[in-house]
Amino acid sequence: MSKTIFTVTLMCFVLSAFAGMPYAQQPKDKGVFIEDKNEFYEQLEKEVDQFKSKPKKAERSFKLDFSGYDLPKSKDEFTFYWHSEPVSQGMAGTCWCFSTTSFLESEIYRLYKKEVKLSQGYTFYWEYVEKARRFVQERGNSSFGEGSEFNAVTRMWKKYGTVPLAAYTTLKPKQKFHDHRAMFEEMEGFLNSLKLSKAWNEEAALATIKAILNHYLGEPPSKIVWENQEMTPQEFLRNVIKIVPDDYIDILSLLEKPYYEKVEYPVPDNWWYSSDYYNVPLDEYMNLLKKVVRAGYTVAIGGDVSEPGYDSHAKVAIVPSFDIPSQYIDESARQFRFDNKTTTDDHGVHLVGYKEKDGVMWFLIQDSASGSRNVKPAGYYFYHEDYVKLKMMNFMVHRSAVAETLQKFVKK
Repeated sequence: MSKTIFTVTLMCFVLSAFAGMPYAQQPKDKGVFIEDKNEFYEQLEKEVDQFKSKPKKAERSFKLDFSGYDLPKSKDEFTFYWHSEPVSQGMAGTCWCFSTTSFLESEIYRLYKKEVKLSQGYTFYWEYVEKARRFVQERGNSSFGEGSEFNAVTRMWKKYGTVPLAAYTTLKPKQKFHDHRAMFEEMEGFLNSLKLSKAWNEEAALATIKAILNHYLGEPPSKIVWENQEMTPQEFLRNVIKIVPDDYIDILSLLEKPYYEKVEYPVPDNWWYSSDYYNVPLDEYMNLLKKVVRAGYTVAIGGDVSEPGYDSHAKVAIVPSFDIPSQYIDESARQFRFDNKTTTDDHGVHLVGYKEKDGVMWFLIQDSASGSRNVKPAGYYFYHEDYVKLKMMNFMVHRSAVAETLQKFVKK
């Protein structure tokens, strides 16, 4: 037998022998899902990006040195009235809506002892629609921004009603905070494109705006269920919360406008040129504000919050002497800052209480902006009366609280 034949025969014998034996016990592998990692590459990417990036310098602003001041520390130092828990407006420029909604929730409690949480989103949805409508009607010569005024809320409620927060939050599942940046950029880009195309078809333009809003916020409800009853937003306003929008007025104090007349508030956020502001002298403005809060009312109040005496960590708003001494704060000082635009209408808040100390009044402010949440108590600021006198331009209140002052307008 040749060597080759012998080798083949032997292999066949071995294979035939193993064929009758059980299969070898090889471990059975299984697969798992793991997170892909490349630690060195991630570090490499970080190092490369840091090398390419320009070093950032910490931004600094000139602020009052608050050390040594005896400042309010807690809201419990204040007399305050029922108000809903402070909420964050997130990355949305709709302080006007958050502050006024909170104010009107307090009004529902003051009038009817009902605790109701209302949807801010339902109001600013329709406010965007109405801004877009006017933008089209005015062929682009109308302001379209995120800001607005307190009386925009009552104006939208009169037309569209309102709904509970649970019926329309405008937040997606697991979304904690509002973020209108991409939505607003898309709406603004679309409206600006109409200036080039001249496609001023109101119905078509509003359909596009609503489509954008619906994508980001969800479509607002045309009907809701409240205590097992189905109703429209208008019926909810009229029959459940029973707020009468026309009962709420704005008090303004501007030297440039005639006193004891209803005037226009000349700021960009008053985009529809409302002339429903009751203009009064500054002393009366402050006396009214103190009177109404002592009497148990809250107010929505707005003005400028970009000052050296305004600080989110100290949680206070005061006027430093290097700005203007207290005794010189008057109508002229207020008007001067409004004219040169160091006072702007840039934020709206809800004034919910007060305290009196050393002959001056401090106001407890509920605020939806991020700065109010840097330190506790989250969602609050403490405003000195001088700051309000110099920098806070207008407030909304129930007309019953200022009935005597309104009589001066009737006589005029």
